[in-house]
Amino acid sequence: MLAGIKVVEFEGLGPAPFAAMMLADLGAEVTVVQRPGPANPTMGERNMLDRGKRAVVLDLKDPGDMAVAKAMVNEADALIEGLRPGVMERLGLGPEVFAESNPTLVYGRMTGWGQGGPRAHLAGHDYNYIATAGALYYASTPGDAPLTPPTIVGDIGGGALYLVAGVLSGLLNAQRTGRGTVVDAAITDGSAHMMALFMAMAGAGNLSQERGQSLLDAPPWGRTYVCADGRYLSVQCLEPQFYAMFLDLLGLDDDPLFAAQYDRAQWREQTARLTAVFATQPVGHWADLFEGSDACVAPVLSPWEAAEDPHIAARAIWHNTEGGFQPAPAPRFDGKAQAPNPVPARGQDTEALLKDLKARGLI
Repeated sequence: MLAGIKVVEFEGLGPAPFAAMMLADLGAEVTVVQRPGPANPTMGERNMLDRGKRAVVLDLKDPGDMAVAKAMVNEADALIEGLRPGVMERLGLGPEVFAESNPTLVYGRMTGWGQGGPRAHLAGHDYNYIATAGALYYASTPGDAPLTPPTIVGDIGGGALYLVAGVLSGLLNAQRTGRGTVVDAAITDGSAHMMALFMAMAGAGNLSQERGQSLLDAPPWGRTYVCADGRYLSVQCLEPQFYAMFLDLLGLDDDPLFAAQYDRAQWREQTARLTAVFATQPVGHWADLFEGSDACVAPVLSPWEAAEDPHIAARAIWHNTEGGFQPAPAPRFDGKAQAPNPVPARGQDTEALLKDLKARGLI
C-alpha cells in the first residue's frame, strides 16, 4: 500500500520504532539511522521492530555522517523520531532545517507528554502517561490496583498507532497541497482520545465515576475468572442474547440471581457466585463448554499458546522466524496474509547507502 514512500527513522525505543515498523509492514521503504556502538540491551542486537527496514549506522556528531543524514531526509517523504523535545533541534535536524530543502516532508514526532506543556521535558513510561490521561482508571476490578498489559494501551495504542495515523494523514495532505507538516503524537493525547468510546456511554447512563459500576469495567459478565487449574477465563457477554446463552450453557438460566443482567445491586453477589462456579473446573473444561457458541467466553492464552489456537493458526497471526517469535503485519488487504519481513543486522546497509548517495553526488 505504501510502495514508493520513503521514511527515515532516527533510532529510539518503543513506540517510534513500532510506528516505523508498521509503515514498513505496509510497504514503505524505511531506513533506520542507528547510533554507533552496541544496541540498547532492552531490545538486543537484532531488534524485531526493525523488520523490513534498511539499517545504517551514523555518528550524528560527525560532520560527514551528518551530511549523509541530511541527504537521506531531503529525499524522504516522512521522518520519524522519538527523542525528547528539543533533542533533534540540538542535533541540527529539527523541522526548520528541511523547510526549504524538503517542503513536503512529514515530520513525525513521538513523545510521552507532547512537544509542549509543563511535563514535556520530563521522563515517563507507559503507566505514567495512561494514568495521567485517565485511561488507566477503569482498568482491573474494584478493589484491585489498576493494571493493563505492558506497552499496549499507552506506547502502542495511544502512541505508535496515532503517530502512524498522523504520518499517513500528513502524506495525503502533502500530496494534495505540496506542504509538509509536523506531527506531534503524544502518548497522553492518544490514550485520552482512545477513551472516547468508553466515555460515550455516559450519555445513556452507562458510565459511572466509580470503578466497577459501568457496563465495560468488570461487571460479573465482563471480567476474567480463575479456574481450578489456576488459569483464567475471559467472559464478556454484554448483549442480552449472548448473556442468555452464557447462562444456558452454565445451567443458570432459571436462577433468579441472574435474571436481571443490568441490576448493579446484584453484581457483587453474581460475581461471587460465578467465581465459585468457574473455580470448580480447569480452564479446558470451560473452553470446551463454550466453544462454537456466541456466549462470548474464551480462555486467556499466552502468545505462544495463541499460536496453536485453531483460529489464530488458520489466520497465521503468529510466526516463529529467524527474527524471533512475532506477530504478522496487520491489517490485511484484499484478503491476503503477509509474513513478517526479515530483521536486518545492525548497520548492515550502511555501505550500500553511502555508495548510492556518493554515486548520485548527494554527499
